[in-house]
Amino acid sequence: MPDSFDFTPKYLRKNEEPWFPVMGEIHYSRCAADSWKDELLKMKAGGVTVVSTYTIWIHHEEIEGAWDFTRCRDVRRFVETCRECGLYLILRIGPWCHGEVRNGGFPDWLLHKDFETRTNDERYFKEVKIWYSRIYDQIAGLLLKDNGPIIGVQIENEYGHCGGMTGEEGEKHMKRLLSMAKETGFDVPLYTATGWGGAVTAGMIPVMGGYVDAPWDPRTVELEPSGNYVITHERNDHAIGSDFGSGGGITFDVEKFPYLTAELGGGLQPTCKRRPVPDAYDIGAETLVKLASGVNLLGYYMYHGGTNPKGRLSMLQESKETGSLNDLPELSYDFFAPIGEHGRITPVYGELKLYALFAADFGKALCRMDSHIPADNPDEPENMEGIRYSWRYTEQNGLTSGYLFVNNYVRHHTMAEHTAHTFSLGSISFTLNLHNGDYVFLPFNMQIGDALLEKAFATPLCILHNEKPVYIFYRSAASGTSENEALYHFKDGKWPSDAEILTLTRKEAEHAYKISYKGKEYLVITYAALVEDDSRIYLYDGDDMAFTVYPPLPVPPIELKKQPVPEVTAKLVNTTETTKTYELTVGSWDGNDCYVSIYYNGNCVRLYENGRLAADNLFCGKNIPFQFSMKHFISHSFRLEIDALKITDDLYLEDRPLFEDGTACSLVKTVSEIEYKIRIL
Repeated sequence: MPDSFDFTPKYLRKNEEPWFPVMGEIHYSRCAADSWKDELLKMKAGGVTVVSTYTIWIHHEEIEGAWDFTRCRDVRRFVETCRECGLYLILRIGPWCHGEVRNGGFPDWLLHKDFETRTNDERYFKEVKIWYSRIYDQIAGLLLKDNGPIIGVQIENEYGHCGGMTGEEGEKHMKRLLSMAKETGFDVPLYTATGWGGAVTAGMIPVMGGYVDAPWDPRTVELEPSGNYVITHERNDHAIGSDFGSGGGITFDVEKFPYLTAELGGGLQPTCKRRPVPDAYDIGAETLVKLASGVNLLGYYMYHGGTNPKGRLSMLQESKETGSLNDLPELSYDFFAPIGEHGRITPVYGELKLYALFAADFGKALCRMDSHIPADNPDEPENMEGIRYSWRYTEQNGLTSGYLFVNNYVRHHTMAEHTAHTFSLGSISFTLNLHNGDYVFLPFNMQIGDALLEKAFATPLCILHNEKPVYIFYRSAASGTSENEALYHFKDGKWPSDAEILTLTRKEAEHAYKISYKGKEYLVITYAALVEDDSRIYLYDGDDMAFTVYPPLPVPPIELKKQPVPEVTAKLVNTTETTKTYELTVGSWDGNDCYVSIYYNGNCVRLYENGRLAADNLFCGKNIPFQFSMKHFISHSFRLEIDALKITDDLYLEDRPLFEDGTACSLVKTVSEIEYKIRIL
């Protein structure tokens, strides 16, 4: 029997028990099909339990009637790969998706019909019905009821916020789309709709979002402090999609639906006008704030970056030419995501893994805990003096148990420091030193085996569920007021006799993976990327394959025969007022992959293979290279073009390039790196 899924007003349920999943977005049509399994396994190792993906209409039917479900567009193979990897899937079937795609995902030919899209015109619904039917034909037999991985379907996207109709007519439209999807055969336990900015949801489960900046914002200045660092019961992010519509209020009854997210920004996609660069702590602090506010599903967009496929008739990225306020790279959709466009792990990945591992082992209990936000918690994003905090807890048999959440981090702003501040909830108290940039959550009255942990100045990460369970914690920067403060305070001083406690540094926790091997659970700490595939454990890295395992496990030493790093040469062959062109040559290499990094000054860069655009990049900072993977290239010779940026050009950059006589257009250096894949268990 397949698992069962439903929801209560507070949380999702799996097999009638509270369920706290972590969801990550990857777009199959923006990722090479022969890489899907490796990339999905990386997502799973990061703690993702549910994959979400758009089915993008223009990627499948760019020419009316000429359907394409081959190669990276083979949605059936992608769903089957999700099942093979043990991941659930939510299909976002549109018909409109946005997703920084040309026309929001609509084919050009649809816009040339004699009706208006996203209205209640029957001629439009007829076209949508065909679209739904063709997608369903591809995934038939792979729904949950058929023992497949598809547990949910999202209808439309930002409807009534970014286009479409509002009010009663908007609700009617969404109900019609839902009815059509069900009639087509999309029989799943969970139907969702984006709920921010006045979007209508037609009784479907609303999913929310939040980004730490707004690359789509037309302004080229530092933006106001993000409301996503404020602990609040307000679920809306008024900034999302403001390039397509204006932010509005919530249209659904928040008392009837759990607080779930589908679009927490796992990164940010730079635009030609605005290029903010998020770091791991930007995203981590936002995640903590959402947990503090009562979220019971962490869903990240994007979790894995991608590359736009090439169109047969036109470019497929969002652009001003097609009515958007923004221009984006033709190909790159890297998004500064936890897993980059070419499959490289970024620091965001380890940061989010802290919460994903926690959710897997402690999420069931957290789901039942309401968020209590004290009256003195500041609710204005501009307030950098007040202490942002909340309590999530339950009361059972006279015992209050849960977590204290504290956020003293706001991207690009300095928060006031607080020395020896005491947080109190009845008889429970924590006294902390809070520094600018600290964010932390700490447990109280947590049962660990036969002992009661009254409070801890360390954060739970996960549990190794062995004969004698091991509770893994990590220390954070925000700590007790004294270096001699005990990390763990057990009732009556009694530590558990039937469980162990292991304490890591925060850095160790960011690089920790939980694995199963021969019926036992282990913690692996490594700076390499780790994946688990059919009980085999692999590491990916270019240099540092060191790892430790707890409990200790006799592992044969790694026999890594490093290959010579290929030489990369760049010869300047042409210079104009706006562009420099180089002949780029990459030497032969041997390994799982070879990554080439191009450090440059300029506006953007393009890489051509045999005269065809193969990769591109927007300049976002002197220390942020244009990087590409050699794995999917046949050639070793390329043409590289760097477009100039003038000092007078109006765009937002956090790190300006080096200008010479008012112009930036130069190649600084090239770096190559071999990636190895080694089995360790």
